[in-house]
Amino acid sequence: MSFSPATIVAAHPETPGARTLTLEVEGWPGHRAGQHVDVRLTAEDGYTAVRSYSIASSASSARLDITVDRLVDGEVSPYLVDVAEIGDRLEIRGPAGGWFVWRGDDDGPVQLIGGGSGVVPLMSMIRSHGDAGSTAPFRLLHSVRSPASALYYDELRQRAADDAHLEVRHAFSRATPPGWPAPPARLDQATIEASVFPPSEAATFFVCGSTPFVEAVADWLVDAGHAPERIRTERFGGIGVSP
Repeated sequence: MSFSPATIVAAHPETPGARTLTLEVEGWPGHRAGQHVDVRLTAEDGYTAVRSYSIASSASSARLDITVDRLVDGEVSPYLVDVAEIGDRLEIRGPAGGWFVWRGDDDGPVQLIGGGSGVVPLMSMIRSHGDAGSTAPFRLLHSVRSPASALYYDELRQRAADDAHLEVRHAFSRATPPGWPAPPARLDQATIEASVFPPSEAATFFVCGSTPFVEAVADWLVDAGHAPERIRTERFGGIGVSP
């Protein structure tokens, strides 16, 4: 699969360390909720760097949204978060991934569990679910350090208020919003079991985050009686949120 030219047509901050870029990609074939793309940057001296980013936009969108979390020692993410401007050109390859995807014709219950920026591909699923008018029961559990680092926090709360088929829960490990009913705490098995569909619902699980987060959550789900074949996982490198 070759790279295609892309133009940044919109950009906005999501948190102090993360930014969403909206791209128009030449010949974009569309994507499924949960897929990712490769982004290539080329310097004036010809040096190139390629990084993979999950797609945040709905599968019904003709444009491509990627949300980039700045890594302190990163080559690509600091440029995309702090430097890139509307009108700049990038190169995109993809979409890629066929296992960690939600298809709009699936009406079974779906449980989404994200750690930190692992919520990005899950947001694509939630937006696709809403745009399709799906009645599939959707639940999101997002584990995050604090409200300031919670991607899409206001949009998720609004979508849950507007959609009877979507439930959103946050688990804060270091700081909580004013008036939050519980103190901050690391995600644990008890919180998982209290927050997700029970095994009797035979939900499909999508778990995304850092490797330690994903491994811990997947183990807790299996221990709680969920079928391993119904648990789909996606892991990313770099700094993530541990349970």
